[in-house]
Amino acid sequence: MVKTFMEVDHNNSEPVGDASDISDPESSMKISKENPPSNEENEFAKEPDTFVVLDIALGKSEVDGPIKSPRFGGLANIVDSSIRSIQSASSAILHHMIFAKASEPGAPFVVTPKDLGDLSTERTHQALARVLLKAASNLPAASPGEEESLKNNRIQIEALVKRIGTVDDDEGHRKSLAGDSHDAVQRKHDMEMAANALATVVLRSKPDEGIRNEESDIEFRRTTFGTNAIAEKKLDSFLKLCWNAVQDFVLIMLIALGIIGILVETTIGLEPGEQCGHCWLEGAAILTSVVIVVLVTASIDYAKQFAFIRLTHSLNETNTKMVIRDGQQVSVTDDEIVVGDILSVNSHNLASIPADCVVLGPPLSGGLKMDESTLTGESVLISKNPGDVVLSGTTAIQGSAKMVVIAVGTNSVAGKIKARVYESSDHEGEGLDGDEDSPLFVKLEKIAKKIGVAGTCAATLSLVVNCIKGFAFGDEDPKEALIEYIVTAITVLAVSVPEGLPLAVTLALAYSSNKMMKEQNLVKHLDACETMGRVRDEPPKSTLTPSCSPSYLCALTFFNFAGTLTANKMTARAIYTTKTDFSCNDPATTLGDFVRNDPHSPRESTLSMISNLIAVDTMDETTLQFEGSKVVGSTGNPTEVALLVLAKDLGYNYQEIRDGTRGRSDKGELAEFLVEGKQIGFSSARKMMSWVVPIPSGGYRIYCKGATEVLVARCTHEVVNSESEDSAIEMSNDSRKDILSVAEAYARRGMRTLGLAYKDIAVGVDFDAKSETLLNSDGSEALCIETDLVFLALVGIEDPLRPEVPGAIKTCYEAGIDVRLVTGDSPNTAVSIAYQAGILQDFHFTDAREKVASNLKPNVLMEGKTFRRKVYKIDEDGNKEFDQPAFDVIWPHLRVLARSSPDDKLTLAHGLNQSMLFMDKKTCEQLKKTDNIVIFPDRQVVAMTGDGTNDAPALKRADIGFAMGVSGTQIAKDAADIILLDDNFASIVTAAKWGRNVYASIQKFLQFQLTVNIAAVVTALVGSFAYAKSPLAAIQLLWVNLIMDSLASLALASEPPTDELLKRPPTNRSKSIIASRMWANMFGQALYQICVIMFLLFFGPEVFGFDDGHLVESDDGLYPGWKKEKSVHYTLIFNTFVWMQLFNEVNSRCLEGEVNVFRGIEKNYLFCGILTLTVALQIVMVEFAGLAMSVAEGGLDGKYWGVSMAFGSGSLVVQQVINILYKYVHFNYGIWRERRRLNTDRYIATRHIDQ
Repeated sequence: MVKTFMEVDHNNSEPVGDASDISDPESSMKISKENPPSNEENEFAKEPDTFVVLDIALGKSEVDGPIKSPRFGGLANIVDSSIRSIQSASSAILHHMIFAKASEPGAPFVVTPKDLGDLSTERTHQALARVLLKAASNLPAASPGEEESLKNNRIQIEALVKRIGTVDDDEGHRKSLAGDSHDAVQRKHDMEMAANALATVVLRSKPDEGIRNEESDIEFRRTTFGTNAIAEKKLDSFLKLCWNAVQDFVLIMLIALGIIGILVETTIGLEPGEQCGHCWLEGAAILTSVVIVVLVTASIDYAKQFAFIRLTHSLNETNTKMVIRDGQQVSVTDDEIVVGDILSVNSHNLASIPADCVVLGPPLSGGLKMDESTLTGESVLISKNPGDVVLSGTTAIQGSAKMVVIAVGTNSVAGKIKARVYESSDHEGEGLDGDEDSPLFVKLEKIAKKIGVAGTCAATLSLVVNCIKGFAFGDEDPKEALIEYIVTAITVLAVSVPEGLPLAVTLALAYSSNKMMKEQNLVKHLDACETMGRVRDEPPKSTLTPSCSPSYLCALTFFNFAGTLTANKMTARAIYTTKTDFSCNDPATTLGDFVRNDPHSPRESTLSMISNLIAVDTMDETTLQFEGSKVVGSTGNPTEVALLVLAKDLGYNYQEIRDGTRGRSDKGELAEFLVEGKQIGFSSARKMMSWVVPIPSGGYRIYCKGATEVLVARCTHEVVNSESEDSAIEMSNDSRKDILSVAEAYARRGMRTLGLAYKDIAVGVDFDAKSETLLNSDGSEALCIETDLVFLALVGIEDPLRPEVPGAIKTCYEAGIDVRLVTGDSPNTAVSIAYQAGILQDFHFTDAREKVASNLKPNVLMEGKTFRRKVYKIDEDGNKEFDQPAFDVIWPHLRVLARSSPDDKLTLAHGLNQSMLFMDKKTCEQLKKTDNIVIFPDRQVVAMTGDGTNDAPALKRADIGFAMGVSGTQIAKDAADIILLDDNFASIVTAAKWGRNVYASIQKFLQFQLTVNIAAVVTALVGSFAYAKSPLAAIQLLWVNLIMDSLASLALASEPPTDELLKRPPTNRSKSIIASRMWANMFGQALYQICVIMFLLFFGPEVFGFDDGHLVESDDGLYPGWKKEKSVHYTLIFNTFVWMQLFNEVNSRCLEGEVNVFRGIEKNYLFCGILTLTVALQIVMVEFAGLAMSVAEGGLDGKYWGVSMAFGSGSLVVQQVINILYKYVHFNYGIWRERRRLNTDRYIATRHIDQ
């Protein structure tokens, strides 16, 4: 097709001068110079060469009638010329005239950020016209001799603006674009030229080359138009966080206790004439403790804010887009995008829009459709054409396009909304808020409430008993006694509440998430750490190694194993073409060289056709990076990268083919013909991708690549060797079987197979016509142009299994985590990878000698279409309805789902999560008897991985969603709970290990904390009953319960995960976080501590020879000259109590009755450091704190320290006794339960016989 450039008189819209067929702008210039129009015909004819240049750049032409084009089934060619031919000599002249001066470093742009912001806000053609009009009026001053040319430039832009602004309202604009009438064609042409003018003239960018990839230019654009990074959310001040922390009920009670203590001690607590001295110290110490707790809590919350900032930065680093700079596809983060960048967008993996943009022409892929529901709330897809504004935060659902960025950051529509949110006081959903609603926190909240109720009851009991004793049977001053009783009751309440528990949980989750980050797991939600530790589902017992017992497993499903189970290093290792199999088994030889050197190598025409197909029918974003002739890197889809490398090894330059193919090239002079091509993007429904381009001989050629069985079914001819040259002949059924047989052989070797085909299309064929006989994979009608193809080649692409994967999957099974493979690949390829990885084992096959899909047992492998047919039923109205019973028949056996769609993952996640199969005891027994499958008696916890945009619903539906950090789309990452930064399966095992460790850490702290609470509450109650006063002062209990326990929480949270954690079964959803062994440990240790404290309380003075504490610390008139002081008796009780907690902290490292509680302690430097710090602080408190800590002046003698430590170390011995007793009781209880079951069975059997 030859391009025609015509001069137009805008007064009468008639062609002026002779129209000539020319192939380049230079010819246009020559023709215009040789045949200049008269001044009467065109008032701008004074500078004909300049005028024609403007025609080329701005596309100022009006056609005399629609030119038929098969691309649109009769729709006229829209684009007569394109700004993207900027590299031509004439366009270079224009480029200099319009903005060469403006392109100098630091030269101002002709529009402001506000102008572009208004365009993105209004999103109308009138707004675009206003921006162009302002740009025309602000063009830089002309050099001497160029004034008339510059005037013409402005007139040309103004004429374009006038044409696109002829329609007043937006509805009228949309109607004017409909159809293929002369006016509609001209309107589309004008909008496309307006968009290109916006990019080139206004923003000094080139649709084919982008902006200059120079830091000075990029920084100047940031300075002028702003950055795409939204200002970080204003952090809550530390004082505000302190105020929030002090709202806690228990802390309020403690503040009241401290204030009451100070008032009582300094007023009514003093005898007549007595000086206060240090009487206020205890109350002040209580308030000081509250201050410390508030500061620690506020500090944690303050740190959480910074943790969210770090998380945001980490996520931003994974959010990358492809832009064109200096003519090269460049990967940049969203924050690095600037105004003027040319953004490549497609619905496959670059769907999320990071900034406000304007679509450039010509249109690609039959149109771009966007989902704008995130901003407008409307779920209807919106078609976008050149000149339309696309908003940041929206998503490309169909098609692809190039866009020029017009507004970034707070100048964009989404950025403005986000900025207003950050400026407001409502930050719901930001940071780490909402973790409290997770199942873990719900469990902990229930425990805390129960403890709070118990503590309130204990405090009330203490107050009632003391009042009865003091007022009914005693003669104390009611006012002073009541205050003392209230203080004692508050003390009991304070010690009963595990105030350090929330802090412990936060520390455990934050510590684990930070550690997981270092092991390639980016945790977006803290509670996801713990949830991952509870995943389960039950595979057949025989899937486990002989050393393992059956456990409760989770369904971890993978939509595409490339890069997760495999190394994501796709390499073409085999090709079948011209009825010959070329399989390269030498890893040192490339497939291209192998084919070239083979004596049966195809002819050059076939190799050229293969390379052309690969170069044309791959995405622009898929590129190779060279150093000389060596490939040193790549971008884009790994499968397409392998194909490009194959073309390179065959001796062809894919970039030269792309740039030199009319209808495919978007660079240079051929860019204006891009509209003549048509891309039919890949979809899971079609399982293929095609690109139509015009060919020199006339007509079009469609290049196709896709799933082997899909493409072979559409082929009617094949390329074969002939004597003179390779030619296409009719494909026989035997040939079709041979191709599928080769594909199966490739698949058995673990290769991904891809079919390549083409077809020549005559002029006038409707590209959108649908086949009446052939259907796509999802049952929709296939395109006619994608049928009756010529089979060209079958490529086998190898992606080796990651070496760590088999071991990691074995570890998963040992941990009770089941792995199910969900992939879009062929059944045999999926079976090969699954078997190599250990997902499939010999017993899954009816004949283990051949590891192919056809030899698998029923329901072990399914194809997506079969799966959907079985788990969905059609009602009378034709609506699909999920069939849970049918799903429950399948999922216990299902190991591999091949040729699946993203919706299949959502179905799996939903079905597994909702399955109540465990309640059907008869079916469960049958599964165990016939297939040795044990169903766990609870709902499944499902983890799901995904990388594509369509995977997002499944990721959100699963209990834990894993997104791929390298290959994942932005939308998939947004929907996920955890991002795998290295796309590696082994990282999922790490997540499971840390998840169980979090759960174990919280259990350890609960065991430790509740032991303290039980012992302290009983001690306080007994003391208040016996002496109307607790032997442990309120400040001492605060030290134990708030300060020391907080340090203990960090120490226990720092315990690194061990491999033993993965050998334990996951916990039940409904199971209490406090296990039966934990109860045994807590009550056993608490009983020991209570016995020790009671011994010291009632028998300590007699055994050790010091005065009773209640006599020393109470003025009962027996001691003339009595002065208020603290006793050695109560100080020894306090010190012994603390030392028992310190040794029990070591016991709490173990939850399963381990004998060696010190195992691995020397490797945990943080635990040892905190334990040492706590000991040092305890020494300081006892020896130097005096009245502030309610301890004896001068502390304790050495022998009393020895007594305290001896009783404390007794906790280690007691723990071993508890372990022995628990095993004995548990064993005998099991025997008793089994005997009871046998007796019941015997009774039922006997009764049946008697009857």
